[in-house]
Order: sequence, then C-alpha cells, then structure tokens
Amino acid sequence: MNKEPVILLVHGFWGGAAHWSKVIVELARKGCTSVRAVEVPLTSLADDVERTRKMIAQQNAPVLLVGHSYGGAVITQAGNHPNVAGLVYIAAFAPDEGESPGGITQQHPPAAAANLEPDSDGYLWLKPEKFHESFCQDLPADEALAMALTQKAPLASTFGDSITSPAWKTKPSWYQISSEDRMISPENQRAMSGRLGARKIVTLDASHASLSSRAAEVATLIAEAEGELAKV
Repeated sequence: MNKEPVILLVHGFWGGAAHWSKVIVELARKGCTSVRAVEVPLTSLADDVERTRKMIAQQNAPVLLVGHSYGGAVITQAGNHPNVAGLVYIAAFAPDEGESPGGITQQHPPAAAANLEPDSDGYLWLKPEKFHESFCQDLPADEALAMALTQKAPLASTFGDSITSPAWKTKPSWYQISSEDRMISPENQRAMSGRLGARKIVTLDASHASLSSRAAEVATLIAEAEGELAKV
C-alpha cells in the first residue's frame, strides 16, 4: 500500500456527492490529489455502508473517510474496514454502539426539525421553501435554491438505523462543529465530538452546510488529518 491516504468523501441527507464540490477544489489547491467522493443511496444505513465499503475496497492505499451530516454515521460503521486509517466528521453524526441518528436527534432537537416533511413513498424531504434558512443560511440565496431543488431525500426509516460497531473507538478521528447548525444541534455535535478522543476539534460559526460555506477551513482540517496519517 502507498503511504499517502486516499480521501474518501461521504455525503449526508438532502444532498449528493456534489455537496463536496467546493471542498474538492480546496483540497486540490492544497496538493491533495488522491480524493474520491462516493454517492450513497440513502435507502438504509446498511445499503449506504455497503456502497462505501465497496468504494474503500477499490482503493490501493489507506483510506481517510470524511463524513458530513448523516455521512458521519456511515463512516462510523464503514470505518471498520481494514483499509480505513482515520475518520473526519464534518458537522456530522458520530453514533456510539446501539445509537441511531434519529435517537441522537431526539436528545436535542435541531432548530429546523419542523421543516422536515415525509412524502407518501416514505422519503423525508426538507421543505424547499425552508431549505435556505434550515440547511445553509450562510450561503447566497441562489446557491440555496439550487441545493433545495436538487436535494436527495433519504428514506425516513434510515434515521432509525443504529450502529453496531463504531470505528471511532479504534481509529483516529477529527471533528468540525458548526455552531450555527440548524439541522444537527450544536449541543449534540459537542457531545459527540467530546467522546471521540478526537485528535483535533474545530468549531466554525457556520451552518450545517459548512462544507460549502466554509470549504477552505473544512479542507484544511481534512488535509491536516491526511498529513498526519501519511506519516504513520
């Protein structure tokens, strides 16, 4: 295996791999050339973990998993793959054994909880007219509109899927807290990051969409993690 890890980006609810676009550009500017982004189906934690594991297995180097939002739950489970060297959480869920994103959310409901709406097929949407104020209040209205109308809704049942073996207990981790987050309570983020034993925790005065509104700082944290792992 090569020493330099492959950075594998995992998106969360209400968006796809393209949510990482600005971070990808910033990572490239920092010289991080081994970057991939996985498109997960958001149909169940098992499905999303399986897709991520397949992507991990395709890499011929150690993998640094980076998860945003619900993607944090995905990397927490998928991170047990032997190729995974570390985990970076970006305003993300980092559940413990037996915990689910939904269960954690109920501990401290986020400000925008009322703006979620299920459809008759079981998918959970963030109301488009409420997307800007809920998900990305620190982005321009035009960007928010595009994100709202291209959102990728998860099956609502995915919220209740629980972790069986949290990789952060055996792999090094990093965490970025969004202090103005309206989708995952900042209080929950502080609690989850505090128990990780993270090598570094960064707090940004950002919305849930810090990967877009504060892409440079997010990329800096990811690049720092990649640099540390490359020395191992």
